[in-house]
Amino acid sequence: MSASIILKGLGSYLPAKRLTNDDLSHMVETSDEWIRTRSGIRERRIAGPDENPSDLAAQAARVALAKAGLASADVDLLIVGTMTPDLPFPSTACLVQNKLGLRPIPAFDVAAACSGFLYILEVGTALLRAGPYKNALIIGADKMSSVLDWKDRSTCVLFGDGAGAAVLTHSTEKNAGVIGSVLRTDGAGVGMLLQPGGGAACPATHASLDERKHFLKMNGKEVFKVAVREMEQVLRDLLAQHGLTSSQIACVVPHQANIRILEALATRLEIPLERFVINIDRYGNTSAASIPIALDEALTGGRIHPGDYIVLVAFGAGLTWGATLIKWHSR
Repeated sequence: MSASIILKGLGSYLPAKRLTNDDLSHMVETSDEWIRTRSGIRERRIAGPDENPSDLAAQAARVALAKAGLASADVDLLIVGTMTPDLPFPSTACLVQNKLGLRPIPAFDVAAACSGFLYILEVGTALLRAGPYKNALIIGADKMSSVLDWKDRSTCVLFGDGAGAAVLTHSTEKNAGVIGSVLRTDGAGVGMLLQPGGGAACPATHASLDERKHFLKMNGKEVFKVAVREMEQVLRDLLAQHGLTSSQIACVVPHQANIRILEALATRLEIPLERFVINIDRYGNTSAASIPIALDEALTGGRIHPGDYIVLVAFGAGLTWGATLIKWHSR
């Protein structure tokens, strides 16, 4: 394979406010038991009114840079994955670039919803291999609380806010780091999960506000079925491409959408659930932030070791999904 690109530093940031299931039961008709049995979620973090996605992203990025032993001047490329940008334009990456005091480097957003981190990991890796860049900072950040309908118990109980970041850099270590990815999209499923209002197709009007079109809408049952099926297939395709079996995977870092999805995936792939990194009970679904947050916790918690094969897998609005294979570096 081509030159090794490794994740040199990881960082995450979760807002301080905890919103428990019991708290939600006072806001909408639900209960702790109802939420836990259907999703596995016990609580989630909610950003404050003055905390924007760019703020969450900058906080996670500072941690990642510190762990990588790099300064802001060392960053050559910045990519942010988000489905809840601070503004329609400019990009959230522009705001993060300013908040971190980075040089006038390339900085842009990628919109792939809950699959966002896999997409920016693929783009960042490809640009490092092809271009003049030495260090890329990639960040998944979402403030899902800003697009939730707090009167809709089928969706508002599932999501939380947060950010996760990684520093990608070159390594002389052979066959390490990002080994490969399989990414897929099917726009025919756009209606399963979307925010209908706020874009050029449905700009803000009194009618669109009254019809609550500026909140997330989801067909949960359909998303569940497609997510399990496609994540299983994309993982099988990824392993087959690289001549690996599921027994060789030390750790699975999945998008944290629903514990029942993860249980079904583990059963179908015959990978013990104990090898899955799961934190949905504490954070809910943080969209593009969920995988880097879980990856950071797994590494910090000693669940990932040099030489381990790990896979990242996600499914999100678009519909988008994918999987990435990483062989963890030793230095």
